[in-house]
Order: sequence, then structure tokens, then C-alpha cells
Amino acid sequence: MAKTIVVKQIGSPIRRPAVQRATLVGLGLNKMHRTRELEDTPSVRGMVNSIPHLVEIIEERG
Repeated sequence: MAKTIVVKQIGSPIRRPAVQRATLVGLGLNKMHRTRELEDTPSVRGMVNSIPHLVEIIEERG
């Protein structure tokens, strides 16, 4: 079974650069307080680390 992480959106994309909005959409998030369970890969970690003010990792599974 692959490792996964649960990511929650904690910040609004309003008045943020288009690159940050696109990163949120790439993670599958678009509204406040939504969560997604994503595969724990270097690319996903990089996306989360590029917008730490908008998302947080709730838990790591696997």
C-alpha cells in the first residue's frame, strides 16, 4: 500500500498570484477547509511546500 497524506486548505486563494491558485487546483482543492487524501510523492510534497500559507498536512498514512 502506498503512503498517503491528508492535506487541508486553510487559506483563501483570493488576491493570490495565479501560480498559487493553479497549485491549489492541482492538489484538488478549491474551497476553504476542504481535505484531500493524496499519494505521498516528491511532486505532491513540493506543491504543498510551495504554498505552506494556504494548506497544511493533517496526517500521514501508511
